[in-house]
Amino acid sequence: MGIEALSPYYLWVKSFHLMAVIAWMAGLFYLPRLYVYHSQIAPGGEESARFMKMERLLLKAIMNPAMIATWIFGLLLILTPGIVDWTSGWWLTKFASVVAMTWFHGTLGKARRDFAEEKRVRTGRYWRIMNEVPTLLMIIIVIMVIVKPF
Repeated sequence: MGIEALSPYYLWVKSFHLMAVIAWMAGLFYLPRLYVYHSQIAPGGEESARFMKMERLLLKAIMNPAMIATWIFGLLLILTPGIVDWTSGWWLTKFASVVAMTWFHGTLGKARRDFAEEKRVRTGRYWRIMNEVPTLLMIIIVIMVIVKPF
């Protein structure tokens, strides 16, 4: 299964995929950390407005485009002949982890809307714990892609 015309561009697509993943991961690491600090200040005021602006720009200008690019280039990679051995199981675990990462991204987007409405739905402790989710998913994804344990 694959589109033969993609083969000559494999290294280019892989490079752009990796750059998009790095940008996306940077945002997934940083946004929950902003939420830790934002959840600890009083609603309203100049400081809260500054956090809202930073959170919105990070999500809209960096994370959303990076996530979309990650998905596009990733799909192009799996459509390149010979890249994925569909008989092995590593790709399914990797795919499930990327879907979980996308869900987490959506959760961060919902939280940004709550903060924009001056709602403090979660505590700083919650966001400290959530800050570890992308790291765990990244570990799984990297092991699946590099080691291909099954």
